[in-house]
Amino acid sequence: MGYITLPRRLFLWCMALIYMVAFVSLYLQIPGLYGNDGLLPARWQLRYSGKALWEQLLSSPTLLWLAPRLGLDTQTAMELLCLLGAALSLAATVLESLRDSLVFLFLWIVYLSMYQVGQVFLYFQWDSLLLETGFLCVLIAPVTSLRGWRAGREHNPVTFWLVRWLLFRLMFASGIVKLTSRCPTWWGLTALTYHYETQCIPTPLAWFAHQLPVWWHKLSVVATFTIEIAAPFLFLSPLRRLRLGAFYMQVVLQVLIILSGNYNFFNLLTLTMCLSLLDDEHIYFWLRKKYTPNPNQGSSLWWAGFVVEIAVWALIGFGTVTWFDLQINWDKWTVSSRTVFTFHQFNQFLKTVTFPSVWLGVLSLTWELVSSMFRCACVEGFFKRFLGTVQWTVFGAAAVSMFAISLVPFTFIEYDSNASVWPGVRRGYDAVSRYQLVNSYGLFRRMTGVGGRPEVVIEGSMDKVTWTEIEFMYKPGNLSAPPSVITPHQPRLDWQMWFAALGTHTHSPWFTSLIYRLLQGKTDVIELIQSDVSQYPFHQQPPTYLRAHRYKYWFTKTLADGSYPQRWWRRVYIEEFYPTVYLGDTFLESMLSQHGLKDKSLPRRVSEAAVPQVVKWVRSQVRGVSAPLLLWSLLFCSVTLCLLRGLQLEITLKTKPTAAKAEPKPTAPPHHPDAKEANSNDKDGLGQRQEEDREEVDTEEDERRGEDEESEREENDVRDELEEEEDGEEEGSVD
Repeated sequence: MGYITLPRRLFLWCMALIYMVAFVSLYLQIPGLYGNDGLLPARWQLRYSGKALWEQLLSSPTLLWLAPRLGLDTQTAMELLCLLGAALSLAATVLESLRDSLVFLFLWIVYLSMYQVGQVFLYFQWDSLLLETGFLCVLIAPVTSLRGWRAGREHNPVTFWLVRWLLFRLMFASGIVKLTSRCPTWWGLTALTYHYETQCIPTPLAWFAHQLPVWWHKLSVVATFTIEIAAPFLFLSPLRRLRLGAFYMQVVLQVLIILSGNYNFFNLLTLTMCLSLLDDEHIYFWLRKKYTPNPNQGSSLWWAGFVVEIAVWALIGFGTVTWFDLQINWDKWTVSSRTVFTFHQFNQFLKTVTFPSVWLGVLSLTWELVSSMFRCACVEGFFKRFLGTVQWTVFGAAAVSMFAISLVPFTFIEYDSNASVWPGVRRGYDAVSRYQLVNSYGLFRRMTGVGGRPEVVIEGSMDKVTWTEIEFMYKPGNLSAPPSVITPHQPRLDWQMWFAALGTHTHSPWFTSLIYRLLQGKTDVIELIQSDVSQYPFHQQPPTYLRAHRYKYWFTKTLADGSYPQRWWRRVYIEEFYPTVYLGDTFLESMLSQHGLKDKSLPRRVSEAAVPQVVKWVRSQVRGVSAPLLLWSLLFCSVTLCLLRGLQLEITLKTKPTAAKAEPKPTAPPHHPDAKEANSNDKDGLGQRQEEDREEVDTEEDERRGEDEESEREENDVRDELEEEEDGEEEGSVD
């Protein structure tokens, strides 16, 4: 694989953005979900039994155990941690020096702290995926605070490879579970005829996608299987063009999902992981800039590689046509498809490929380890070579360990393969499972709502005669309201309402807490339903009675003349979901007691100290603000700042390269101002400009020189000259 400097830096920048989105989205919902008057107060998860702090951290690794020692209640501590995480990740999107390993470690610890007390509202696969990817960032990001460890980064391809392996596990498992679940819609290729209207929070484009003909939906399912089952093996290919082809296949799939459904930051995170399939040369192709290839990359085997690539794509195409019996009807301009293999045949296929895919991962990782070791051996200077070897050993061992323990959740897709995993690896996985370092994945295992999309509608009344529906901001309810566009925000209550509608209310204990809090008129919970409380029908006085009914929803269809209907949805009443209750009602009290939802201890009193008051003031400033609007504003500002800094750097570089080349390089001392100007060549537009002031003292120059890691190749015309003069001052120039 070629240089991966730019994809790695772009990956870290995107991860900082995603962390910011995750923290801000969660912060806005903390009072209603986990506050003292919330649905599932987080303080119930932290039982102070008199154990030592270390024992508490081992049993449940969360920083919230420190809250009482800091004079904070659990809600305030959660808000404080989210604010710190959001502020630090926002700063990291603008300042490249903050995209540091220690910064990402702090962000990971904070999100893990939230996850430990998040209960059902944080137990989504993308939360686990963010934690696993976030921990990989700790290994991938540079340690800029330690000068010695900044010099050599020959191990970067090894740690960055772990992202490719995670992407392979995610996509391959997501495709496999669709078929191992024996869901008739996936086997019949009809899943997408239901998906668009039955997904949790569809977008307006989902309505239009739902109107497409059935043959197109079935062909789309075939494409999904190809992208999720066949294409992931190309992630581990040593051939560059195969990886690029797999990259664009994943991008198409993820973009289409974003356009048709609101899946918070999940698809953005998956796209970010796809950057591990790229190299510097392709990023330069995007930027329309000249790229000087690695002189060590020969072209003697070019034709052999090209033949292999053609053969691989032909094999994927032939397999797709054969296994799904694709036939073109030229008269009707349609493509028919059907599944021609049986479950037994697929199960045999899975047994055949699971362990070979593990060995394919072993070979791919070994190649990266050996290549990195060779680069370490080629570094000039004994000290640098020794330091690079130490780093390679440490990070290589970490990469091998992460790969090994990931085999346990990966092989969950096939029982015999999982049973064959070495017991020592299984013990290692069990030892770290509480930290969410590696996880199992499998999205859209079964298609729900085949007979209609189930929805729970809550109704309130003051006199038990006139009932008013309580409309949520994002989930379907009002038949005339268009679907929302809220990506990357995740309204966690709306998502759980979707899951609750699939079963009875006893399967969702938190629903009883929701009814109870609405009867009490708790503002924090009401804001989960309507951020603008004035839009809530009972904002002046809580309802006396509440009940819930289950309906089935369907998208409306285009009219016979091709025009669009006035409503987006149609619905049919199914049954009662939750009986009519009121405060003090026997049934309500029994359900609260049964699910342990009654307060058994008073909440900690809010301190008058400065920190709690600042947290309280920040909360007052964002109360009532639309979460999607706030997130879009932060994203726009972050991206705009980065683009402006990149544009400023581009203008600066265009005015100085001639002068930099004309300088008599052999006579310029290491700290000469002109040498510093030539060294300020960070122009990828994704990080911050590393321009140094001519009048800074030598100690400040030494600190900033490390921040120009690997960027010398971005100015290819002066790279060789800079390496001769600034030997060892650039970070990982062979990365």
